[in-house]
Amino acid sequence: MQLNDMTGKAVPNVTFKVRDEHEWVDITTDDIFKDKTVVVFSLPGAYTPTCSSSHLPRYEELAMKFFEHGVDDIYCISVNDSFVMNSWANEQELDYVQVLPDGNGEFTKGMGLLVDKSAVGFGERSWRYSMLVKNGIVEKMFIEPVKEGDPFEVSDAVTMLRYIDPAATLPDDVTIISRDGCPFCFKAKGMLDDEGLDYIELSLEAIGLTALRALSGRETVPQVFINGNHIGGSDDLEAYFAAQK
Repeated sequence: MQLNDMTGKAVPNVTFKVRDEHEWVDITTDDIFKDKTVVVFSLPGAYTPTCSSSHLPRYEELAMKFFEHGVDDIYCISVNDSFVMNSWANEQELDYVQVLPDGNGEFTKGMGLLVDKSAVGFGERSWRYSMLVKNGIVEKMFIEPVKEGDPFEVSDAVTMLRYIDPAATLPDDVTIISRDGCPFCFKAKGMLDDEGLDYIELSLEAIGLTALRALSGRETVPQVFINGNHIGGSDDLEAYFAAQK
């Protein structure tokens, strides 16, 4: 597999077809990048486990840090249609990261990062990467290594923020997978609140049991992750905090 590094080059000139409320809106490359500093991260697909639990939520969580360091906008691009991307964005409850549907793969192809994922029924999708773009020119790219599966090693939000400012302070990265009406989930969230930890909450209804098993190896909720480490359920979290004291 040959992956393209666009560092020092202009981003592709394309038009994104975006569904805004009940209308189609054309958003051009110039609309996004001209006279702006923009962080872009691209991923294989909306709703997929790593994208939903780690990649997108961490950029959302660190958005204000990026803005403090001169970034104007943060965009998530995927080879999905606008309906799918909008639905995913709503479920992720995004306030800062904006989603862009590259439904026909034109932008991704122009980046030289359109890959064949037919083996898992995806067809052509984007390879996972991130980039810092200034006035339409790519200053820096972080492209995931060519490995089996879906590597997620360098395109994360922390790596990009560390590039922009190596001394930037970071909050703990906390994610909890829960479901409505779960008393153990309520207990776990209470413990996180007591410790003063902000967290991303993902509903089991949104990500599904298959994704829960893939992420945690378990079929029960809550499941808590702190700084990339799987802590476990509410009892595990209680023991984790007790060990810190």
